[in-house]
Order: sequence, then structure tokens, then C-alpha cells
Amino acid sequence: MTLLVPDRATMAEVRAGMGGRVAVVMTMGALHEGHRALMRDARGRADHLIVTVFVNPLQFGPTEDFDHYPRTLDADLAVCREEGVDAVFAPSREDMYPGGKPKVTVNPGPVGDVLEGAFRPGFFGGVLTVVAKLLNATRPDVTCFGEKDYQQLAMVRAMAADLSFPAEVVGVETVREADGLAKSSRNVYLSPAERAEAPGIHAAMQSGASLAGKGATAADVRAHVIAELPGGIDLDYVEVTSPDLGPAPETGPARLLFAGRLGATRLIDNIPLTVEAK
Repeated sequence: MTLLVPDRATMAEVRAGMGGRVAVVMTMGALHEGHRALMRDARGRADHLIVTVFVNPLQFGPTEDFDHYPRTLDADLAVCREEGVDAVFAPSREDMYPGGKPKVTVNPGPVGDVLEGAFRPGFFGGVLTVVAKLLNATRPDVTCFGEKDYQQLAMVRAMAADLSFPAEVVGVETVREADGLAKSSRNVYLSPAERAEAPGIHAAMQSGASLAGKGATAADVRAHVIAELPGGIDLDYVEVTSPDLGPAPETGPARLLFAGRLGATRLIDNIPLTVEAK
């Protein structure tokens, strides 16, 4: 049985009754296969699983329509029941932010202003603030985030470490279509021609990562990926960074990140790579 928990006070009571390890998966609802993958991974790490469903107003910019974000709680509950979720914490905006917009928020630091942060100012401050509040409300031993939103994962890890949250932050591998395109609710907005072109993003990234294993520098990898991307891409960025989003290493583990538009649809992706010394 999956319990619907409507507010923080009830969540505290439900959480107090959970023995053993507790995992949480945080979502804004409209659950899809990628969310199911997170739930399945989290379920294997704990005795109890909580899923949060909350559309966070703090991470919507002035040109992004908070009121029209899809809200499908009944369907989300059905998904959670199928995945064996113990409790779905779905608080109201008023319960999460009883005084309105909070006066104190989490400052994401310089990393919050690059990559996705450069295109969505203030976004990561809103993300980290709500994640901190949800961690306090659910008190998990482990929380799972998808690697598809890699910058978000890296910043949640940094916040948990810097602010001494006890939860382990786990990254779960990106779920992909059979042709390599990262699964996203945005994919439905691609036209048939755009959908046929979209797998070329992952193909270009894989090609670049293979060069890194043959002695190519991070700059070489970046240039190669840009050259190999499908022609219809309106590029926002291709970057190679360290795993924590710092400068690209001369050798060792790194991350390759992409963002761009196909038509009106903005897509993001990332993969790990290892830069080998020449």
C-alpha cells in the first residue's frame, strides 16, 4: 500500500514509524520511465521508499510558467504503487513555504552560474533550497538523483557535504531510448524529423569520449563533438569538466555535457569519459 502524505506534519509522523534504512526520490511529478529507474535503484538500497511530488515555484524563472507545469498526481500515485513506494509526500505550496517566498535560501555558489545556471539564472538556488527542505522533511539515509541532470546531482552532492546533511547522495545512470536519446518528457515535443535527428547528439558525444581514451585533450574532445552534432542543433554549450564540474582535467575522470535546441525543444545530455595522457 502506498500512503499519500499531504503535509510536513504528517510526513514527520510517517517517517517516525519507518524502521531501518529509508530512501527518498524527489520529483516534480509527471512521472515517467526515468523516475521508475530512480525508484527501483532506491528501493534496492533501503527498507522503505518515499517519493516526493512537489512543483517547486522557486526554480521557475519569470518566463517559465509555473501554473501550466503538468500536475498528474493520480497517475503519479499509480506509478508509485506499481513500484512499491511506501509513501508519496505531496505537500502544497503553502505547506512548504508557509510565509511565502523564503527570506533565506541556499546559495549554490559559482557553479550555479555556469552551464545550465547561465541559461536559467536563479534556478539552482531554487533547486537546492527545496532539496534541503525535502531532506529535512523526509530525513532519508539515501537519496537518488538521475545523472541526466548532472549539474543538479553534482550540486546536491556538494550541498549535502558542505552543509553536513547525513543522507548519501547517489547518482543513477541516465535512462535512454534504444537509439541512445536520453529519455525526457520533452521528447514528445520533437517533430518526427527532429526525433530522427536527436540520437545524433549521443552519437557525437560517444565519438568524442572515445577520442579522449586515445590521447585527445579535453579541448580536442569538445571541438570534435561540436563538429559531429546534427546540423539542426542550435547549440547552447558543449563542455568537458571534472566530475565535480570544475576545470577539465589534463588526465583522469571527466564529464562531457551538452545542451541545445532541436526546433523549439531544448535537450540536455552528459556522459562520463576518461582523459588519457598522450
